[in-house]
Amino acid sequence: MGNSVAEVTENQEREAEAETDTKTANSSEKVHRSRSGFWLAVIVFLVILSIVGIGLFLFSQLRQQQETLGGEVSKGDMQLFELTKQISGYQTQIAAIQSHLTAIESDLKAKDRLINESLTEFSQLQSEKLEAMRTDLNTRIQQVQRQLGKTRGDWLIADAEYLLSVANQRLQLTGDVETAREALQAADQRLRESGDAAAYKVREQISKEIAELGKVQLLDIVGVYSSIRTLETEIGKLSLIKPYSGKPLTPSEEIHDHAQHTDEEHDLLSKALKSLQGVVTVRHTDQPITQIITPEEAQFTRQQLRVKLEMIKIGLVQQNEVLYKASIADAQEWVAEHFTSNSIARNFVAELEKLEAISLHSQFPDISHSLKMLRDITKLRIETDKALSAPDPS
Repeated sequence: MGNSVAEVTENQEREAEAETDTKTANSSEKVHRSRSGFWLAVIVFLVILSIVGIGLFLFSQLRQQQETLGGEVSKGDMQLFELTKQISGYQTQIAAIQSHLTAIESDLKAKDRLINESLTEFSQLQSEKLEAMRTDLNTRIQQVQRQLGKTRGDWLIADAEYLLSVANQRLQLTGDVETAREALQAADQRLRESGDAAAYKVREQISKEIAELGKVQLLDIVGVYSSIRTLETEIGKLSLIKPYSGKPLTPSEEIHDHAQHTDEEHDLLSKALKSLQGVVTVRHTDQPITQIITPEEAQFTRQQLRVKLEMIKIGLVQQNEVLYKASIADAQEWVAEHFTSNSIARNFVAELEKLEAISLHSQFPDISHSLKMLRDITKLRIETDKALSAPDPS
């Protein structure tokens, strides 16, 4: 019991001490709490100040950024305006390029159409040419086949046809009678060797044509040429109408026809002329003398007459009738105009008139009938076969 009381007392004392310790602890805790709150308030205040400072700093930075951004925005607006103008210009250029491309496209289409049309025409033309060449080739092949199928008689008849054609060409184009006659004789020989009975009528016609060629009078070109050369030698004997210095003396009888008369006046004049012979030359002319020419001019006048005779020879050799006749007429006119009409001049003009009367082109006979008959040899063969197969009337 005593122990329990002691224990209770001890417990109470312990509880009292515990309460005292608790109160002390509470009071110290309250003091500690009050101090902690103060420092907390200080810390909070500092934090608030720092936050406010930071906010002001951030606000000022934001203000500066806004101002900077405003300037950049204004610059951006200017750049945007310039960019808009450039875009507008680009759009205009693009529109022009598009229109140009459209024109080029239409031009290309037109050219393409023209090219297609040209190609079509060219293709058609080439097709026509190829068709014509094919037709011509087929024709030639058929001709070759026909030629290969001919007999020796057919070849001889074809050769005779060629010779008859040559005879006609030589006679009508160049007037070569001798060559035409030889060609006709050769054609007749070919027809004889062919042994074709239908060629008898053709040979008969060839014989008639050869006889007709024998009647042709050929022009003696060498003789006519010699006559012209003779006239050239007579030019130096002709007397010029116009006097010139250095001219040799001429007997008056050659130029004065009054000596042929027997009248007393003429006899007296003849005596006077004889007494002056060798000293003075008296000439009678119907043309007035207006000037005295130089020896060079006299030589030129004679040389011109020689040139005209050369032209006559050229017309003769070339068988050019127009040049031949014109040159003779020109020479006659030149003699009458520049030379005295004495006996030598009259003989000279008479020779020119004989040359003018000569015709360079003779009238040649027609030798084309035999060629026409030979080209129609098939008809002659049919007629010959009918004549051979007909019964004998006797």
